[in-house]
Amino acid sequence: MTLASVFLVVLASFAHASWNLLAKRAASVGPVFVFAYNLVACIAYAPWVIWLLAQNGQSWTWVGIGFVVASGLIHLAYSLCLQRGYQVADLSVVYPVARGTGPMLSFIGAILILGETPSGTGLIGLALVVAGILLIATQGKLSAFLRPGGQAGVRWGVGTGGLIACYTVIDAYAVKTLGIAPVVLDWFSNLMRFGLLLPLVLANPRKAMAAMNGYWPIAIGVGLLSPLSYILVLAALSNGAPLSLVAPLREMSMMVGALMGMLILREPVGLWRLAGCGVLVMGAVLLSAS
Repeated sequence: MTLASVFLVVLASFAHASWNLLAKRAASVGPVFVFAYNLVACIAYAPWVIWLLAQNGQSWTWVGIGFVVASGLIHLAYSLCLQRGYQVADLSVVYPVARGTGPMLSFIGAILILGETPSGTGLIGLALVVAGILLIATQGKLSAFLRPGGQAGVRWGVGTGGLIACYTVIDAYAVKTLGIAPVVLDWFSNLMRFGLLLPLVLANPRKAMAAMNGYWPIAIGVGLLSPLSYILVLAALSNGAPLSLVAPLREMSMMVGALMGMLILREPVGLWRLAGCGVLVMGAVLLSAS
């Protein structure tokens, strides 16, 4: 992988952690906030998409359209699941758990569905991911996991991680095999999410606008950073960077997110949760390399 691709993925990691920090600040708004930042993304990136289509065009096939639709649906489920997780738990729990369980679930799926034989490295990585999740959720005290609400962040994080695993594979195939430009794929995915959430807003526009009162600057930040973070990753993949190296390098965003939760949101992260993030990162890297 070239130095330029490494830079793109590292920059994407910081952008990704930053927009998740902003989304956590607007957790109480729920699906209306998801609609708002998708609206911003559609408007902000439309000129770029129009210019790309005018310059290079895009040959569409039914297979390509199917992958765009699948990407939009899974990204919508991911956005709503993540936003709900931020409503019930800390950023420093939901975010690293979500980022770490993607590789874990992909590994388990390859064994159960595809019949692949697990490697020793993969099994160690799996054990480290599970250990990291437990450390993050309990901060070294297993009794915390049994308290009411103690498992909420892990549940929503794992659910989000499963959706991350799905859209990563689908979008990588769309970019690398079908030749869909990264920004075009992401924009049409955003447009689809916008369209699917529009009836929710139109059902009670006044209530939706009231819910977004004071949150539009945050929605603008997420609407700009969220597509950018993913476009940078897709650009690295389209430049020939292997998914097996891009995926683990992205996981550095877990530690960035945990530190942002501690330093900016003043969440009770502590050494145990930071250690859990470190263990989770190592596990994700080993899983991606297995």
